[in-house]
Amino acid sequence: MSTSLFKPSLSNLPRRWWMAPGASDLFVGLGPVLALLFVWEAAAQAEHSLFFPPPTAVFVRVYQLWLTGPADHLFLTDAAFRDVIPSIGRMLAGWCAALGIGILCGTVIGRSRVISDLLTPGIEFVRAVPSPALIPVFLILLGTETTMRVTLIAFGSVWPILLNTIDGVARIEPRLLDTARIFDFPRSATIFRVVLPFAAPKICAGARIATSTAVILMVVSELVASADGIGHHIVDAQQLFLMTDMWAGIVLLAGIGFTLNLIFSAFERRMLRWHFAARGRAERQ
Repeated sequence: MSTSLFKPSLSNLPRRWWMAPGASDLFVGLGPVLALLFVWEAAAQAEHSLFFPPPTAVFVRVYQLWLTGPADHLFLTDAAFRDVIPSIGRMLAGWCAALGIGILCGTVIGRSRVISDLLTPGIEFVRAVPSPALIPVFLILLGTETTMRVTLIAFGSVWPILLNTIDGVARIEPRLLDTARIFDFPRSATIFRVVLPFAAPKICAGARIATSTAVILMVVSELVASADGIGHHIVDAQQLFLMTDMWAGIVLLAGIGFTLNLIFSAFERRMLRWHFAARGRAERQ
């Protein structure tokens, strides 16, 4: 009898035993990024262009600008507390406001055909307005402080959450609502234990899109009349012809967006593990 049957092999083991779910996708996804960085490094070293410094110099500058602080400040520099922390705080505040408003209003609209028919044209009209175009309006109404920037982020980020919530709530299977009525669920229990769990995959998809939108609007809001933030750092570096500092801000934004996406993906997989398990069983059948 062949002894190969008794030899341990990664291919014979459950995938989750040796690799976390999504880990292989992460490695595959990083391939193009690493290739792009390699090409960028080679081209920059060959051309010695002032406007396109090599990635190695950019990453070193990121470290010098924001990660060389004292240990009791988590190695964050004063520049990090001036540029990075305020930006992330505004972005999260706007995104959380959009999440709450989007889920609340989306649930109300999705549960009522009359309200949906009444408000949908107005929603589509307002949604078509580019958020950056409203910066002059928000500056007049709210000034140049944090409130204006958080409001802009919330306004631009709410639409994917709102529309996905409306769609998810409106598509709930009637048998689930019938079951809730049979068991005499109160309205609040029906919403929180039946309607929102059913719509959760759609809501999470909208929230993920809103995360990217929030990062974009965070930067846009800081390009105008701002004294701090990553966007202000990028504009200031560009005006002073500090190209490596400018690219450091851009790379930092990419890192923030990438990290937020990883965190949200992990949270989504944990919160919707029942959904992914059911989808996996359906695909195997």
